[in-house]
Amino acid sequence: MSVHISAKKGEIAKVVLQPGDPLRAKYIAENFLENPKLVSQTRGILYYTGTYKGKEITVGASGMGFPSIGIYSFELYTEYEVDTIIRIGTCGAYTTDLKVFDILNVENAASESTYARFAWEIEDDIISHQGNIFDTINETAEELSLKSQSTNIHSSDIFYRKDPAIPAIAIKHHCPAVEMEAFGLFANAKHLGKNAATILTVSDIIPTHENISADQRERALKPMIELALEAAWKSI
Repeated sequence: MSVHISAKKGEIAKVVLQPGDPLRAKYIAENFLENPKLVSQTRGILYYTGTYKGKEITVGASGMGFPSIGIYSFELYTEYEVDTIIRIGTCGAYTTDLKVFDILNVENAASESTYARFAWEIEDDIISHQGNIFDTINETAEELSLKSQSTNIHSSDIFYRKDPAIPAIAIKHHCPAVEMEAFGLFANAKHLGKNAATILTVSDIIPTHENISADQRERALKPMIELALEAAWKSI
């Protein structure tokens, strides 16, 4: 057991899919894994381990923001000897060049956050995916005939802000969309020498206020979930 995850040693697989929402982790486990077992529910953050096409995979939530994913991913990497974490989530597009339902494979995450600096003395304001799982995701998307775009992402500490303009860092690093976790995950993986990737589905177009409705969400996220599972399976 770690401080925030109550699974026993050996109950977490070497590859973990990490959505933000505990109920999304539950949905994935119950609908995509064989014989899923709930191995941790501390603080309502659910972790399940089961098999996918005969290989063991864990799916569990990260919560929202760098502090939360920073804690869970660090404990997974260090206490449970996880090799690879694939974050799966949603993002908001800064531009109408992206459409709702688009799938993004994050190449680099840029952020104004001080998380990486104060945690690991990483001074960069942009951090790349770690290891070869990014390439595996691209190859898998091609095999599945899924259109997946490799792109930079703005990872922000802020969901609501006074100034509606696109933040300067997103312009500087050519980030067409924003989310809140990839930079923290990539920083932890870089420091620890682990593998990390982020796959996102565009759920909102910020300039037009278009968004995926609640009843569309399961259908919208299914291709991303299947892509993550197939890439995870290949990496084991």
